[in-house]
Amino acid sequence: MFTCIFDETHIRMLEIEAILQKYQNRDRENLLPLLLEIQREIGHLSQKVILSVAAHLKIPSSKVYAVASFYDQFRFQPKSKYRILICNGTGCHIEGARQLLEEFNKQLGVENPADNRKELFNIEMVQCLGACGSAPVVKVNDVFYTNVNIDMIPEIIAAIKAKEEI
Repeated sequence: MFTCIFDETHIRMLEIEAILQKYQNRDRENLLPLLLEIQREIGHLSQKVILSVAAHLKIPSSKVYAVASFYDQFRFQPKSKYRILICNGTGCHIEGARQLLEEFNKQLGVENPADNRKELFNIEMVQCLGACGSAPVVKVNDVFYTNVNIDMIPEIIAAIKAKEEI
């Protein structure tokens, strides 16, 4: 009987290495295309991905993470059906973005915000959603909610759950 000694993580790392090898030119200008290709293939940017890209391009992992966390199309967790993005740009931060994150986590029963993936929901803070005049802003997949306050969160969650008949 044949026993597979490779787990899913190892297979993913082989896929990442294959993508990295396509970028022999290790210029920093390759950072975005590299991250986009890896995310298309893997589905998200894990800590191992960030470290691998940084080593390949010979730049600090903090720079890779800073770039990836600036753009809202990058995910750091496996994709859930509903991706809830809470803007933490200056205007949104001042208007209470952190409290919105805590309330979403509380109402969705997320115990550990660092590991908040549920079957249906991913909750993430992002640097900017580009709607500063309507702060704070929350984006659920492609739907924007502006001037969000804590009282609106149950309605947002209920609208999502209604689609799922939960």
